[in-house]
Amino acid sequence: MKMYDLTQRLSLHTPPWPSYMPLGIQYFKRIAGAHQGQGANGQIITTSNHVGTHIDGEIHFHSSGRSIGDTPLEFFCGDAAVADISEDVSDYSLYTPEMIEDKVEVKKDDILIINTGYHRYAWDQPKSDELRYFVKHPGPAPGFHNWALEKEIKWIGVDCGSADHPMNTILRDWHPGLFEKAQEKLGKPWDEVFPPQEYYQVMHLKLFPKGLIHAENLGGEIDKISNSRIWIGCFPWKAIELESCICRIVAMDFDK
Repeated sequence: MKMYDLTQRLSLHTPPWPSYMPLGIQYFKRIAGAHQGQGANGQIITTSNHVGTHIDGEIHFHSSGRSIGDTPLEFFCGDAAVADISEDVSDYSLYTPEMIEDKVEVKKDDILIINTGYHRYAWDQPKSDELRYFVKHPGPAPGFHNWALEKEIKWIGVDCGSADHPMNTILRDWHPGLFEKAQEKLGKPWDEVFPPQEYYQVMHLKLFPKGLIHAENLGGEIDKISNSRIWIGCFPWKAIELESCICRIVAMDFDK
């Protein structure tokens, strides 16, 4: 078996989703310590659940849904389709079901991993560009969420800041100048293509109540499994209160 780590490095420097609490780490004891020493290193961690590679739980946007800890481990693991569309998209691009299925076969109950190529702009990469990573990344075209439901996809993983297009989130208000550029690329008013009442955060608001959730900020060795069918394991904490969770996501090729 060959294993591929699809997890972004986690650090004090890892940016959270805009406006969320970043990761904080401090020591409450050290080996040397005071007087005769405390004999061990111990740390306290404070963070939001949306820093680095993480999976959003149903209750992130659906209060009567399942928490992370109430979701069976079997749900987080299984057969997956990995579509590398990085050569087909650029800033503000829209990706379609056809683009995905041109790259890899997608089956019922699959985990779907979408490689947009924007993991290359993550904080720890040579071409790091935080604004591009969070505000300019590609996102799903109109109707993509319906296709995902019809395909009965288990969950979706993306290598960028959000499974929604950034201009279908509050970021459109925080970066109005960039929103104008996105509309220029589209060639028509954004709200004409994406009526807000139907498409605002559609990948969260319309899918989580139906049990279709997603993981964000994948990276690591994702380029090594492009356009393949493979087994994916996502390993969050078994905490019944969590609405989402930082996690480790691993691809496993049992034919190696």
